[in-house]
Amino acid sequence: MSLDPKLQQYFPPQRRHLIAVSGGRDSVALLHQLLQNGYKKLIVCHLNHQLRGRAAAADARFVERISREEGLTCELGATDVRVLARQTRISIETASRIARYAFFFSVARRKRCRTIFLAHHADDLVETALLNFFRGASPGGIAAMRSVSVHRVGKSELTVVRPLLHVWRRDIDLYVKRYGLAFREDATNAQRGPIRNRIRHLILPHIEKQFGRDVRFAIWRSAQIWREEDDVLESMLELDSFNAPEIEVNVLRRLPLALQRRAIVHWLRAHRIADVGFELVAKVLGLIEPSSQIAKVNLPRNRHARRRAGKIFME
Repeated sequence: MSLDPKLQQYFPPQRRHLIAVSGGRDSVALLHQLLQNGYKKLIVCHLNHQLRGRAAAADARFVERISREEGLTCELGATDVRVLARQTRISIETASRIARYAFFFSVARRKRCRTIFLAHHADDLVETALLNFFRGASPGGIAAMRSVSVHRVGKSELTVVRPLLHVWRRDIDLYVKRYGLAFREDATNAQRGPIRNRIRHLILPHIEKQFGRDVRFAIWRSAQIWREEDDVLESMLELDSFNAPEIEVNVLRRLPLALQRRAIVHWLRAHRIADVGFELVAKVLGLIEPSSQIAKVNLPRNRHARRRAGKIFME
């Protein structure tokens, strides 16, 4: 297991960086590898989602302990994700992601730090690609997990770095055994209820059985190709013009359909609309049709997109 060779060039070890540590083997291995490579100013971030009772509290204590042993600052947080999901009418998975990033941004602002390391690896990328494919995502959505990406909340920016996207789960397992690293086992990873777990434990093994070979690398490679092609499309769109609260209908109409969809996706995400899928994008695009009788589209979290006076806006 090794880090991306360009990591130290773009994110020098002598600077402060955040690192998300759940206590599981992946994040513990990443923490160990970064320390081995001279990253001594890491700020460890751990959020208790309050989904697993005493086990979650024990995870937090474990992360706090290993941080103290390494002489690192540890920032602990807690969010009742079930309540958040119920109040906002979104899935537990989406609520967890929103809570995590809200916590990361909070720590980043307090610590004046603009970079966070996450321990997603190659298997995570494959599972995410399949999950987004089944949801009907675009090639960019399928290849959404990137080595470096920038997330924005208002005027705040946080650069998310995933140094292990080229590393497979089996290599992380070998690394953990080699160095005798202690970690916390999340029992929910073995449950077959969550859709991501079903992809990992049921769907991918079934596909590989039918093909008679390991298809994970092929999916991983395709995701890289889609990401590179997505970057080309992204360069053809002036994204800053779609950060504003309103979009000019005539501006959208002049774009090819592929770029129209991309503009709407960017606009929705810029205004913190989660789980942007094809159907939602198609409904919002329907507002720009000259013959459309629809002037309002319902969005998640009790929000709406409206068309009035040649503009699309959110309320």
